Amino acid sequence: MRKYLRRLKNRFITPFFLSTLGFLASCNEPSEKQTVGEVNRKVEVPEYPTYSRDIAPIVFANCVPCHRQGEVGPFPLTSYKDLAKRTETVDYVVRNKIMPPWPADPGYQSYVGERYLEPHERETILNWIEDGAPLGDSTKIPTLPEFPSGSMLGKPDTTIWMKDTVWISGNNTDHFMFIKIPIELPSDTFVRVMEYVPGNRALAHHMNGHLVNYDPRRKANLDGGKYAVFPDSLGEQDAYLKMDIPYPDGSYPKINLLVCSYLPGFSPVVFPEGIGGYYLSQKALFLMQDMHFGPSPIDTFDLSRINIFYAKKKPNRLVRETQMGTLGISPVEPRLVVLPDSIMTFTTRYQVPQDISLLAVNPHMHLLGKSFKAYAVTLQRDTIPLVWIPKWDFRWQFYYTFKKMIKIPQGSWIVAEGVYDNTSENPLNPYFPPRTIIEPDHSMKTTDEMFQLIFSYLPYKPGDEEISLEGVNLSDEI
Repeated sequence: MRKYLRRLKNRFITPFFLSTLGFLASCNEPSEKQTVGEVNRKVEVPEYPTYSRDIAPIVFANCVPCHRQGEVGPFPLTSYKDLAKRTETVDYVVRNKIMPPWPADPGYQSYVGERYLEPHERETILNWIEDGAPLGDSTKIPTLPEFPSGSMLGKPDTTIWMKDTVWISGNNTDHFMFIKIPIELPSDTFVRVMEYVPGNRALAHHMNGHLVNYDPRRKANLDGGKYAVFPDSLGEQDAYLKMDIPYPDGSYPKINLLVCSYLPGFSPVVFPEGIGGYYLSQKALFLMQDMHFGPSPIDTFDLSRINIFYAKKKPNRLVRETQMGTLGISPVEPRLVVLPDSIMTFTTRYQVPQDISLLAVNPHMHLLGKSFKAYAVTLQRDTIPLVWIPKWDFRWQFYYTFKKMIKIPQGSWIVAEGVYDNTSENPLNPYFPPRTIIEPDHSMKTTDEMFQLIFSYLPYKPGDEEISLEGVNLSDEI
Protein backbone atom coordinates (compact mmCIF):
# COMPACT_ATOMS: atom_id res chain seq x y z
CA MET A 1 0.00 0.00 0.00
CA ARG A 2 2.79 2.41 0.92
CA LYS A 3 4.57 1.94 -2.39
CA TYR A 4 1.27 2.32 -4.25
CA LEU A 5 0.64 5.63 -2.51
CA ARG A 6 4.13 6.73 -3.41
CA ARG A 7 3.56 5.97 -7.09
CA LEU A 8 0.23 7.76 -6.98
CA LYS A 9 1.74 10.83 -5.37
CA ASN A 10 4.53 10.92 -7.93
CA ARG A 11 1.96 11.76 -10.62
CA PHE A 12 0.91 15.03 -9.03
CA ILE A 13 2.84 18.27 -8.61
CA THR A 14 1.18 21.40 -7.31
CA PRO A 15 0.43 24.15 -9.84
CA PHE A 16 2.47 26.61 -7.77
CA PHE A 17 5.47 24.32 -7.90
CA LEU A 18 5.19 23.92 -11.65
CA SER A 19 5.00 27.66 -12.19
CA THR A 20 8.06 28.16 -10.02
CA LEU A 21 10.27 25.48 -11.55
CA GLY A 22 8.73 24.88 -14.95
CA PHE A 23 11.65 26.56 -16.67
CA LEU A 24 13.94 23.86 -15.33
CA ALA A 25 11.77 21.16 -16.82
CA SER A 26 11.95 22.73 -20.24
CA CYS A 27 15.75 22.67 -20.10
CA ASN A 28 16.12 19.25 -18.51
CA GLU A 29 13.48 16.81 -19.66
CA PRO A 30 14.17 13.42 -18.10
CA SER A 31 15.45 10.82 -20.53
CA GLU A 32 13.04 8.02 -21.35
CA LYS A 33 15.92 5.55 -21.39
CA GLN A 34 18.44 4.74 -18.71
CA THR A 35 21.97 5.83 -19.47
CA VAL A 36 24.66 3.18 -19.71
CA GLY A 37 25.87 4.02 -16.23
CA GLU A 38 22.53 3.16 -14.63
CA VAL A 39 22.27 -0.39 -15.90
CA ASN A 40 22.69 -3.21 -13.37
CA ARG A 41 23.25 -0.95 -10.37
CA LYS A 42 20.62 -2.33 -8.04
CA VAL A 43 21.20 -1.64 -4.36
CA GLU A 44 18.64 -2.24 -1.64
CA VAL A 45 16.75 0.93 -0.71
CA PRO A 46 15.99 1.45 3.01
CA GLU A 47 12.29 0.91 3.69
CA TYR A 48 11.94 3.81 6.12
CA PRO A 49 14.71 6.30 5.37
CA THR A 50 15.55 9.06 7.85
CA TYR A 51 17.68 12.17 7.50
CA SER A 52 20.19 11.23 10.17
CA ARG A 53 20.84 7.69 8.94
CA ASP A 54 20.24 7.74 5.17
CA ILE A 55 19.87 11.23 3.70
CA ALA A 56 22.59 13.30 5.36
CA PRO A 57 25.45 11.11 4.02
CA ILE A 58 24.12 11.46 0.46
CA VAL A 59 23.61 15.21 0.72
CA PHE A 60 26.96 15.88 2.43
CA ALA A 61 28.83 14.00 -0.31
CA ASN A 62 26.95 15.24 -3.37
CA CYS A 63 25.27 18.56 -2.57
CA VAL A 64 27.05 20.41 0.24
CA PRO A 65 30.33 21.02 -1.67
CA CYS A 66 28.39 23.61 -3.73
CA HIS A 67 25.38 24.28 -1.47
CA ARG A 68 27.16 25.99 1.41
CA GLN A 69 27.97 29.52 2.45
CA GLY A 70 30.05 31.38 -0.14
CA GLU A 71 29.81 28.77 -2.88
CA VAL A 72 27.93 28.62 -6.17
CA GLY A 73 24.76 26.96 -4.82
CA PRO A 74 21.95 29.52 -4.36
CA PHE A 75 21.12 28.24 -0.86
CA PRO A 76 22.84 26.06 1.76
CA LEU A 77 21.96 22.43 2.40
CA THR A 78 24.19 21.94 5.42
CA SER A 79 21.47 21.09 7.95
CA TYR A 80 18.24 19.16 8.31
CA LYS A 81 16.27 22.43 8.44
CA ASP A 82 17.86 23.62 5.16
CA LEU A 83 16.74 20.46 3.38
CA ALA A 84 13.35 19.94 5.03
CA LYS A 85 12.03 23.36 4.01
CA ARG A 86 12.90 22.74 0.35
CA THR A 87 11.54 19.25 -0.14
CA GLU A 88 9.44 20.18 -3.18
CA THR A 89 12.46 21.67 -4.92
CA VAL A 90 14.65 18.73 -3.96
CA ASP A 91 11.99 16.26 -5.14
CA TYR A 92 11.82 17.93 -8.54
CA VAL A 93 15.54 18.25 -9.24
CA VAL A 94 16.30 14.72 -7.97
CA ARG A 95 13.38 13.09 -9.81
CA ASN A 96 14.36 14.78 -13.07
CA LYS A 97 18.11 14.21 -12.61
CA ILE A 98 18.87 17.92 -12.65
CA MET A 99 20.91 17.85 -9.46
CA PRO A 100 23.63 17.17 -8.64
CA PRO A 101 24.91 18.37 -12.01
CA TRP A 102 27.07 15.71 -13.64
CA PRO A 103 26.42 15.69 -17.39
CA ALA A 104 28.84 12.91 -18.37
CA ASP A 105 27.49 9.38 -18.53
CA PRO A 106 29.24 7.48 -15.72
CA GLY A 107 29.05 4.18 -17.54
CA TYR A 108 31.00 5.39 -20.58
CA GLN A 109 34.09 6.48 -18.65
CA SER A 110 35.08 7.14 -15.03
CA TYR A 111 36.57 10.33 -13.60
CA VAL A 112 38.01 11.86 -10.48
CA GLY A 113 35.42 13.56 -8.26
CA GLU A 114 32.30 12.19 -9.89
CA ARG A 115 29.23 13.67 -8.26
CA TYR A 116 25.96 12.04 -9.28
CA LEU A 117 23.22 10.04 -7.61
CA GLU A 118 22.97 6.33 -8.10
CA PRO A 119 19.42 5.06 -8.78
CA HIS A 120 19.11 3.72 -5.23
CA GLU A 121 20.18 7.08 -3.80
CA ARG A 122 17.57 8.94 -5.86
CA GLU A 123 14.88 6.51 -4.73
CA THR A 124 15.95 6.85 -1.10
CA ILE A 125 15.64 10.64 -1.23
CA LEU A 126 12.28 10.54 -3.00
CA ASN A 127 10.90 7.99 -0.54
CA TRP A 128 12.12 10.08 2.39
CA ILE A 129 10.32 13.14 1.07
CA GLU A 130 7.11 11.20 0.43
CA ASP A 131 7.23 9.90 4.01
CA GLY A 132 7.24 13.45 5.37
CA ALA A 133 11.02 13.96 5.59
CA PRO A 134 11.56 12.39 9.05
CA LEU A 135 14.60 13.55 11.00
CA GLY A 136 15.39 10.29 12.76
CA ASP A 137 17.80 10.19 15.70
CA SER A 138 19.32 13.67 15.78
CA THR A 139 22.28 12.42 17.83
CA LYS A 140 23.35 10.24 14.91
CA ILE A 141 23.56 12.94 12.24
CA PRO A 142 27.07 12.58 10.76
CA THR A 143 29.57 15.38 11.21
CA LEU A 144 29.45 17.96 8.44
CA PRO A 145 32.60 17.70 6.30
CA GLU A 146 35.12 20.52 6.64
CA PHE A 147 35.50 22.59 3.50
CA PRO A 148 38.12 25.25 2.79
CA SER A 149 36.83 28.81 2.83
CA GLY A 150 37.11 30.77 -0.39
CA SER A 151 38.57 27.87 -2.32
CA MET A 152 37.68 24.47 -3.73
CA LEU A 153 41.19 23.19 -3.00
CA GLY A 154 42.34 24.33 0.45
CA LYS A 155 44.19 27.22 2.01
CA PRO A 156 46.26 28.97 -0.70
CA ASP A 157 49.84 30.08 -0.14
CA THR A 158 48.88 33.50 -1.42
CA THR A 159 45.90 35.24 -3.02
CA ILE A 160 46.05 38.06 -5.54
CA TRP A 161 43.07 40.31 -6.23
CA MET A 162 42.07 42.43 -9.18
CA LYS A 163 43.63 45.85 -8.66
CA ASP A 164 40.46 47.68 -9.66
CA THR A 165 36.74 46.89 -9.65
CA VAL A 166 35.57 45.96 -13.14
CA TRP A 167 32.27 47.60 -14.03
CA ILE A 168 29.87 45.73 -16.30
CA SER A 169 27.24 47.69 -18.21
CA GLY A 170 23.66 46.51 -17.97
CA ASN A 171 23.07 46.50 -21.72
CA ASN A 172 22.22 42.80 -22.14
CA THR A 173 25.33 42.09 -24.20
CA ASP A 174 28.37 39.88 -23.66
CA HIS A 175 31.49 41.58 -22.34
CA PHE A 176 35.02 40.39 -23.14
CA MET A 177 38.04 41.82 -21.38
CA PHE A 178 41.77 41.51 -20.84
CA ILE A 179 42.60 42.01 -17.16
CA LYS A 180 46.03 41.97 -15.51
CA ILE A 181 46.90 41.38 -11.87
CA PRO A 182 50.48 42.20 -10.74
CA ILE A 183 52.36 39.60 -8.68
CA GLU A 184 55.40 40.60 -6.60
CA LEU A 185 57.14 37.99 -4.45
CA PRO A 186 60.33 37.88 -2.34
CA SER A 187 61.92 35.36 -4.71
CA ASP A 188 61.27 33.07 -7.66
CA THR A 189 59.25 29.93 -6.99
CA PHE A 190 57.17 27.23 -8.64
CA VAL A 191 53.38 27.09 -8.73
CA ARG A 192 51.54 23.81 -8.49
CA VAL A 193 48.09 25.13 -9.35
CA MET A 194 46.23 28.43 -9.71
CA GLU A 195 42.53 28.78 -8.93
CA TYR A 196 40.28 31.52 -10.30
CA VAL A 197 37.56 32.57 -7.84
CA PRO A 198 34.94 34.76 -9.55
CA GLY A 199 33.60 37.73 -7.66
CA ASN A 200 30.45 37.83 -9.78
CA ARG A 201 29.48 34.17 -10.15
CA ALA A 202 26.26 34.99 -11.97
CA LEU A 203 28.03 36.64 -14.92
CA ALA A 204 31.50 35.04 -15.06
CA HIS A 205 31.19 32.64 -18.00
CA HIS A 206 34.74 31.73 -18.84
CA MET A 207 38.31 32.85 -18.31
CA ASN A 208 41.61 31.78 -19.87
CA GLY A 209 44.54 32.86 -17.72
CA HIS A 210 48.20 33.26 -18.74
CA LEU A 211 51.25 33.80 -16.55
CA VAL A 212 53.66 36.60 -17.58
CA ASN A 213 57.12 36.15 -16.03
CA TYR A 214 59.50 39.12 -16.04
CA ASP A 215 63.27 38.87 -15.74
CA PRO A 216 63.92 40.41 -12.29
CA ARG A 217 67.15 41.94 -13.67
CA ARG A 218 65.26 43.98 -16.26
CA LYS A 219 63.15 47.07 -15.76
CA ALA A 220 59.40 46.47 -15.90
CA ASN A 221 56.47 48.52 -14.65
CA LEU A 222 53.95 46.02 -13.30
CA ASP A 223 51.57 48.79 -12.26
CA GLY A 224 51.79 50.68 -15.55
CA GLY A 225 49.08 51.00 -18.18
CA LYS A 226 45.47 49.98 -17.85
CA TYR A 227 44.48 47.07 -15.63
CA ALA A 228 41.47 46.17 -17.76
CA VAL A 229 40.89 46.57 -21.50
CA PHE A 230 37.88 45.75 -23.65
CA PRO A 231 39.49 44.08 -26.68
CA ASP A 232 36.46 44.28 -28.98
CA SER A 233 38.02 47.00 -31.15
CA LEU A 234 41.67 46.13 -30.41
CA GLY A 235 44.03 43.46 -31.60
CA GLU A 236 45.91 41.42 -29.03
CA GLN A 237 49.15 43.38 -29.47
CA ASP A 238 47.37 46.75 -29.13
CA ALA A 239 45.68 45.52 -25.95
CA TYR A 240 49.04 44.40 -24.53
CA LEU A 241 50.53 47.81 -25.29
CA LYS A 242 47.68 49.62 -23.54
CA MET A 243 48.25 47.39 -20.51
CA ASP A 244 52.00 48.14 -20.57
CA ILE A 245 52.95 44.47 -20.70
CA PRO A 246 56.15 44.69 -22.85
CA TYR A 247 59.52 45.73 -21.49
CA PRO A 248 60.39 49.42 -22.11
CA ASP A 249 62.39 48.42 -25.23
CA GLY A 250 59.28 46.81 -26.76
CA SER A 251 60.34 43.20 -26.30
CA TYR A 252 58.11 40.79 -24.46
CA PRO A 253 58.62 38.76 -21.28
CA LYS A 254 57.99 35.02 -21.21
CA ILE A 255 54.28 34.15 -21.28
CA ASN A 256 53.07 30.73 -20.11
CA LEU A 257 49.73 30.07 -21.76
CA LEU A 258 46.63 28.65 -20.09
CA VAL A 259 47.94 28.18 -16.56
CA CYS A 260 44.44 28.66 -15.18
CA SER A 261 40.97 28.40 -16.69
CA TYR A 262 37.36 28.73 -15.63
CA LEU A 263 34.00 27.55 -16.96
CA PRO A 264 30.62 27.07 -15.25
CA GLY A 265 30.91 24.11 -12.92
CA PHE A 266 34.69 24.02 -13.32
CA SER A 267 36.85 22.76 -10.47
CA PRO A 268 40.63 23.24 -10.75
CA VAL A 269 42.56 20.15 -11.74
CA VAL A 270 45.25 19.06 -9.28
CA PHE A 271 47.71 16.38 -10.35
CA PRO A 272 50.10 14.40 -8.16
CA GLU A 273 53.22 16.21 -6.97
CA GLY A 274 55.78 16.54 -9.75
CA ILE A 275 53.21 16.49 -12.55
CA GLY A 276 52.22 19.90 -13.83
CA GLY A 277 53.06 23.30 -12.44
CA TYR A 278 54.73 26.52 -13.55
CA TYR A 279 57.76 28.66 -12.85
CA LEU A 280 56.77 31.95 -11.19
CA SER A 281 59.17 34.88 -11.22
CA GLN A 282 59.28 37.31 -8.30
CA LYS A 283 58.04 39.92 -10.79
CA ALA A 284 55.07 38.63 -12.76
CA LEU A 285 51.54 39.27 -14.00
CA PHE A 286 48.49 37.08 -14.08
CA LEU A 287 46.80 37.94 -17.38
CA MET A 288 43.11 37.15 -17.71
CA GLN A 289 42.76 36.80 -21.44
CA ASP A 290 39.30 36.29 -22.87
CA MET A 291 37.61 37.12 -19.57
CA HIS A 292 33.98 36.69 -20.55
CA PHE A 293 31.10 38.18 -18.58
CA GLY A 294 27.62 37.19 -19.74
CA PRO A 295 24.81 39.65 -20.48
CA SER A 296 23.25 41.61 -17.62
CA PRO A 297 20.10 43.79 -17.64
CA ILE A 298 21.51 46.01 -14.87
CA ASP A 299 24.80 47.79 -14.24
CA THR A 300 26.96 45.63 -11.99
CA PHE A 301 30.60 44.87 -11.19
CA ASP A 302 33.17 42.17 -10.57
CA LEU A 303 36.13 41.86 -8.19
CA SER A 304 37.69 38.43 -8.66
CA ARG A 305 40.81 36.83 -7.20
CA ILE A 306 43.39 34.15 -7.94
CA ASN A 307 44.46 31.62 -5.32
CA ILE A 308 48.05 30.43 -5.76
CA PHE A 309 49.34 27.14 -4.38
CA TYR A 310 53.13 26.71 -4.45
CA ALA A 311 54.88 23.51 -5.46
CA LYS A 312 57.23 21.88 -2.95
CA LYS A 313 59.73 21.16 -5.71
CA LYS A 314 60.31 21.84 -9.37
CA PRO A 315 57.84 19.80 -11.46
CA ASN A 316 59.58 17.17 -13.56
CA ARG A 317 56.72 16.66 -16.02
CA LEU A 318 54.98 19.70 -17.46
CA VAL A 319 51.37 19.22 -18.53
CA ARG A 320 50.53 20.22 -22.07
CA GLU A 321 47.11 21.38 -23.21
CA THR A 322 45.59 21.76 -26.64
CA GLN A 323 42.15 22.11 -28.19
CA MET A 324 40.48 20.55 -31.17
CA GLY A 325 37.74 22.14 -33.23
CA THR A 326 36.85 25.83 -33.19
CA LEU A 327 40.02 27.98 -33.07
CA GLY A 328 41.99 24.78 -32.49
CA ILE A 329 44.36 22.31 -34.15
CA SER A 330 41.72 20.40 -36.13
CA PRO A 331 38.89 21.64 -38.35
CA VAL A 332 35.19 21.10 -37.70
CA GLU A 333 33.70 18.89 -40.42
CA PRO A 334 31.54 19.97 -42.08
CA ARG A 335 32.09 23.64 -41.30
CA LEU A 336 30.12 24.62 -38.20
CA VAL A 337 27.10 26.18 -39.93
CA VAL A 338 23.94 25.21 -38.06
CA LEU A 339 20.93 25.75 -40.29
CA PRO A 340 17.61 26.94 -38.84
CA ASP A 341 14.95 24.36 -37.98
CA SER A 342 17.50 21.57 -38.09
CA ILE A 343 19.37 19.12 -35.87
CA MET A 344 22.89 18.64 -37.23
CA THR A 345 25.96 16.59 -36.34
CA PHE A 346 29.55 17.82 -36.63
CA THR A 347 32.89 16.09 -36.15
CA THR A 348 36.48 17.05 -35.49
CA ARG A 349 39.40 14.61 -35.45
CA TYR A 350 43.12 14.76 -34.69
CA GLN A 351 45.83 12.13 -35.22
CA VAL A 352 48.36 12.07 -32.38
CA PRO A 353 51.96 12.15 -33.66
CA GLN A 354 53.40 10.29 -30.65
CA ASP A 355 52.32 8.17 -27.69
CA ILE A 356 50.63 10.42 -25.15
CA SER A 357 49.18 9.98 -21.67
CA LEU A 358 45.79 11.66 -21.53
CA LEU A 359 44.98 13.33 -18.19
CA ALA A 360 41.71 15.19 -18.69
CA VAL A 361 39.20 16.37 -21.29
CA ASN A 362 36.91 19.38 -21.45
CA PRO A 363 34.06 19.37 -24.01
CA HIS A 364 32.76 22.81 -25.00
CA MET A 365 29.61 23.91 -26.84
CA HIS A 366 27.13 26.76 -26.43
CA LEU A 367 23.34 27.07 -26.35
CA LEU A 368 22.50 24.90 -29.36
CA GLY A 369 24.46 21.93 -28.06
CA LYS A 370 22.42 18.73 -27.74
CA SER A 371 24.97 15.95 -27.12
CA PHE A 372 28.74 15.47 -27.13
CA LYS A 373 30.85 12.32 -27.49
CA ALA A 374 34.63 11.92 -27.70
CA TYR A 375 36.74 8.80 -28.11
CA ALA A 376 40.02 7.63 -29.59
CA VAL A 377 40.47 5.01 -32.31
CA THR A 378 43.81 3.20 -32.52
CA LEU A 379 45.47 1.96 -35.68
CA GLN A 380 44.24 -1.51 -34.68
CA ARG A 381 40.69 -0.07 -34.69
CA ASP A 382 40.28 -0.36 -30.92
CA THR A 383 38.01 2.32 -29.44
CA ILE A 384 39.04 4.14 -26.26
CA PRO A 385 36.04 5.98 -24.67
CA LEU A 386 36.81 9.47 -23.37
CA VAL A 387 33.55 11.28 -22.59
CA TRP A 388 29.88 11.08 -23.52
CA ILE A 389 27.34 13.73 -22.57
CA PRO A 390 23.93 12.46 -23.73
CA LYS A 391 22.14 15.70 -22.79
CA TRP A 392 24.33 18.75 -23.16
CA ASP A 393 23.77 21.45 -20.53
CA PHE A 394 25.44 24.77 -21.31
CA ARG A 395 25.42 25.73 -17.62
CA TRP A 396 27.70 22.87 -16.53
CA GLN A 397 30.95 22.41 -18.43
CA PHE A 398 33.32 20.26 -16.41
CA TYR A 399 36.95 19.42 -16.88
CA TYR A 400 36.83 15.62 -16.65
CA THR A 401 40.01 14.15 -15.11
CA PHE A 402 40.50 10.43 -15.60
CA LYS A 403 41.10 8.24 -12.55
CA LYS A 404 44.28 6.98 -14.21
CA MET A 405 46.13 8.31 -17.21
CA ILE A 406 44.92 6.88 -20.50
CA LYS A 407 47.52 5.92 -23.08
CA ILE A 408 46.70 7.08 -26.60
CA PRO A 409 49.11 5.26 -28.96
CA GLN A 410 50.93 7.05 -31.74
CA GLY A 411 48.82 7.31 -34.90
CA SER A 412 45.50 7.05 -33.06
CA TRP A 413 42.72 9.43 -33.96
CA ILE A 414 41.00 11.43 -31.23
CA VAL A 415 37.46 12.04 -32.46
CA ALA A 416 34.75 14.35 -31.12
CA GLU A 417 31.13 14.32 -32.33
CA GLY A 418 28.69 17.10 -31.50
CA VAL A 419 24.96 17.32 -32.14
CA TYR A 420 23.31 20.76 -32.35
CA ASP A 421 19.62 21.62 -32.06
CA ASN A 422 18.71 24.79 -33.91
CA THR A 423 14.94 24.36 -33.71
CA SER A 424 12.21 26.17 -31.81
CA GLU A 425 11.97 23.09 -29.58
CA ASN A 426 15.31 24.00 -28.02
CA PRO A 427 14.37 26.27 -25.07
CA LEU A 428 17.89 27.76 -24.95
CA ASN A 429 17.88 28.80 -28.62
CA PRO A 430 18.78 32.51 -28.46
CA TYR A 431 16.77 33.34 -31.58
CA PHE A 432 13.09 32.97 -32.38
CA PRO A 433 12.47 32.14 -35.08
CA PRO A 434 15.77 30.22 -35.41
CA ARG A 435 18.41 31.69 -37.67
CA THR A 436 21.58 30.33 -39.29
CA ILE A 437 24.45 30.16 -36.78
CA ILE A 438 27.95 30.25 -38.28
CA GLU A 439 31.19 29.35 -36.50
CA PRO A 440 32.98 32.63 -35.75
CA ASP A 441 36.58 33.41 -36.65
CA HIS A 442 37.42 34.82 -33.23
CA SER A 443 34.27 35.78 -31.31
CA MET A 444 33.19 33.65 -28.37
CA LYS A 445 29.84 35.29 -27.59
CA THR A 446 27.23 33.13 -25.93
CA THR A 447 24.91 33.49 -28.92
CA ASP A 448 27.66 32.30 -31.29
CA GLU A 449 28.43 28.60 -31.46
CA MET A 450 31.61 26.67 -30.78
CA PHE A 451 32.64 23.03 -30.96
CA GLN A 452 35.78 22.19 -29.01
CA LEU A 453 37.46 19.33 -27.23
CA ILE A 454 40.21 20.62 -24.94
CA PHE A 455 42.54 18.02 -23.50
CA SER A 456 45.54 17.86 -21.14
CA TYR A 457 48.29 15.31 -21.68
CA LEU A 458 51.90 14.28 -21.13
CA PRO A 459 54.34 12.58 -23.49
CA TYR A 460 53.89 8.91 -22.62
CA LYS A 461 56.21 7.06 -20.26
CA PRO A 462 55.92 3.33 -19.49
CA GLY A 463 53.84 2.84 -16.36
CA ASP A 464 51.74 5.99 -16.78
CA GLU A 465 48.60 3.83 -16.97
CA GLU A 466 49.15 2.80 -13.34
CA ILE A 467 49.54 6.31 -11.91
CA SER A 468 46.41 7.23 -9.96
CA LEU A 469 45.08 10.76 -10.37
CA GLU A 470 42.59 10.29 -7.53
CA GLY A 471 42.83 11.44 -3.95
CA VAL A 472 45.07 14.45 -4.59
CA ASN A 473 44.02 16.72 -1.73
CA LEU A 474 45.93 19.94 -1.18
CA SER A 475 44.20 20.43 2.18
CA ASP A 476 45.85 17.22 3.40
CA GLU A 477 49.25 18.16 2.02
CA ILE A 478 49.43 21.70 3.41
